Amino acid sequence: MVIKNTNATPVSVQMTTRAILLRPGDEEMVTAEEVQDAGLRDHLQVRSVSIVRPTTEEEEIQLKERLDAIVPNES
Repeated sequence: MVIKNTNATPVSVQMTTRAILLRPGDEEMVTAEEVQDAGLRDHLQVRSVSIVRPTTEEEEIQLKERLDAIVPNES
């Protein structure tokens, strides 16, 4: 999913996987798993961030590769 800061002030979203700082109007891709994270859900409920659109399959793959490079999966 692509989320967007819909506030006039910056929003910091702390999830178990990572933290995201969104300035007003900024957009960021999050995984389907991150959408279920309590930290992000809290922001979605109070509408400090909004879901803009689903990511494409290609965007989802690129995001997961980028996140894996930052924090490799423990297998």
